[in-house]
Amino acid sequence: MISPYLIEFKKIGNAEIGYLSVNENTEFVPFKIERVFWSYFTPKNVTRGNHAHYNTNQVLIATAGIVIINIELPTGEKQSYSLDKPNIGLFVPANCWHTMTFNESSVLMVLASTTYNENDYIRDYEQYKLIYCK
Repeated sequence: MISPYLIEFKKIGNAEIGYLSVNENTEFVPFKIERVFWSYFTPKNVTRGNHAHYNTNQVLIATAGIVIINIELPTGEKQSYSLDKPNIGLFVPANCWHTMTFNESSVLMVLASTTYNENDYIRDYEQYKLIYCK
């Protein structure tokens, strides 16, 4: 099983002109990106996510603000990450239960390994535990 890990994207530029970060092909993201989406205007302290995927791997990037990511691995191990830099991403492999808590100015961009498929989601935590946490 692959565990979640942080990815540091190149940070090009300086404080006078600003910065740019980029990913080309699979330079930093360990999969071909099939879908990109972002969440924004999420009210402060609202928890989103509350699901796992059977097949989708993701990289989560807080492009603005702070997003707290809580992950439960199939082993039952729990991890927490605070994303607050737009050049840092969190790889979240399939089969990990995850939640995201936002501050009011947060923008979370998600790079996903698959296109949207509702059947790829496990939205019931008790079902997740029955499938993976044995």
